[in-house]
Amino acid sequence: QVSTLALILSFFSLSLSLSLSRSDPLASSSKGSFISRIKMGLSFAKLFSRLFAKKEMRILMVGLDAAGKTTILYKLKLGEIVTTIPTIGFNVETVEYKNISFTVWDVGGQDKIRPLWRHYFQNTQGLIFVVDSNDRDRVVEARDELHRMLNEDELRDAVLLVFANKQDLPNAMNAAEITDKLGLHSLRQRHWYIQSTCATTGEGLYEGLDWLSNNIANKA
Repeated sequence: QVSTLALILSFFSLSLSLSLSRSDPLASSSKGSFISRIKMGLSFAKLFSRLFAKKEMRILMVGLDAAGKTTILYKLKLGEIVTTIPTIGFNVETVEYKNISFTVWDVGGQDKIRPLWRHYFQNTQGLIFVVDSNDRDRVVEARDELHRMLNEDELRDAVLLVFANKQDLPNAMNAAEITDKLGLHSLRQRHWYIQSTCATTGEGLYEGLDWLSNNIANKA
């Protein structure tokens, strides 16, 4: 759609140049001026395409089982809550937000399939790590899995977004507490951010996408 619009703009600029050349004897005698107008029109069309074309970003979303990853994915994709079962393998969806097309890979978090996470690392620009803020018993396990993953060479340039999910539950840890328990302040060589979220209401999800898009774009 954008490329078609750019083509129309380019054709319009060319038509305008031809019209000016016919109506202006001086312009018609000046080949250089005519070519300049064409170049200007093409440059404008190219700039328009660059400004408004959708950017594509590859996002990997992981976390322990039952953290709410699949609920988050389909809340972003469909805008509604879907009934989920434990993910064995992965779900992948394209989420359109503003002028960004996020390809989001939601990979199952059960302990037996966590070794498979590494098969999804290649070309990942942004990593979403989802934490069940209400699960105090497994936050150390979540920390260990996160740091093990961040040591992988294929993820060295990926920015990290932590979703502190299930903030609607009364016993949920807040973002500051989870930051401490996950050891996020030790990640001095990594762009990271933590966002409080509630997957069932959608609270915080799009703020997280805003941070991802801004920081991935800045690294490009």
